[in-house]
Amino acid sequence: MTMQSVQLDALDARLVELLDEAPRIGVLELSRRLAVARGTVQARLDKLIARGAIKGFGPEVVPDAIGFGVMSFVTLEISQRYGHTAVADHLADIPEVLEAHTITGSGDVLCRIVARSNADLQRVIDQIVGYEGIVRAHTIIALAELIPYRTLPLVRAAATG
Repeated sequence: MTMQSVQLDALDARLVELLDEAPRIGVLELSRRLAVARGTVQARLDKLIARGAIKGFGPEVVPDAIGFGVMSFVTLEISQRYGHTAVADHLADIPEVLEAHTITGSGDVLCRIVARSNADLQRVIDQIVGYEGIVRAHTIIALAELIPYRTLPLVRAAATG
């Protein structure tokens, strides 16, 4: 899906905030809390989804709470012969790879990965670099989360223009 730029107003921002606070809230309750018609809420929600501004309503799983207490960031240097797509396919097969992005700078791909322990982290890294399309990996272990992944401040800023 190609994402289109979406201009947010105060109503869109409040809608997103309510969905963040209570992801299972219904359209009728959203319309009541926002003091607008149900059709207005549904139209706004449909627009935000169709344009890619909202991509899901699923549960947010906390890796640490399910036994993956070690988080790290890994910068990969890849063999240009294999390319990004083949490396992405390899990384997608490793459950502990939470996300991967192509980057500029000294590496080619930046990954966020989790493991059960430091020893398990070694296993995950070995699995990552076991693919011949990956030349080198540089790993940084995260010690503490200072600011969790968030988008609401960005939504509020976008709505105020």
